[in-house]
Amino acid sequence: MSPASLALAVSLVVLSTSPAFAQDHAHGHGPTAGSVAPEAADAAVAVDAFHAALKVGDTAAALALLTPEVMIFEEGGAERSRDEYASHHLSADAAFAAATEATVARRSVWASGDIAWITSEGRTTGRFNDRAVDRLSAETMVLKRHSDGWRIHHIHWSSRAPR
Repeated sequence: MSPASLALAVSLVVLSTSPAFAQDHAHGHGPTAGSVAPEAADAAVAVDAFHAALKVGDTAAALALLTPEVMIFEEGGAERSRDEYASHHLSADAAFAAATEATVARRSVWASGDIAWITSEGRTTGRFNDRAVDRLSAETMVLKRHSDGWRIHHIHWSSRAPR
């Protein structure tokens, strides 16, 4: 199985076991917190596959979903390519994802032609580096449809402690 196929399979398992997905789909209706444009549903699957790959430590699969020129903003900093991300924060992001639980409380997905943008709000909890983690998070991803599927061109992550 290719890294991208593995990430997709893992993301579908993670997504199907999430309470919001299970509740919405068990009752035959879409998510109530946010919206997914039908033409962008596969882009949302790519975002979920990226997160699932990080969660299981499959950094190759995560990188395969990023374009070489991806721009990642986080905590006021920027990584300006897939190679820069791979050499700086990728392994720490995978370790963090493995050690914590992230839930999506609200997501909206839009598309125009071959461009999609996805906004997600949620919460991450757990323990990382012997410290408690409890963060409200916001994420924006911009994707483009390529001949082999959706790829992430831009990520913007931010988080804060809950009030």
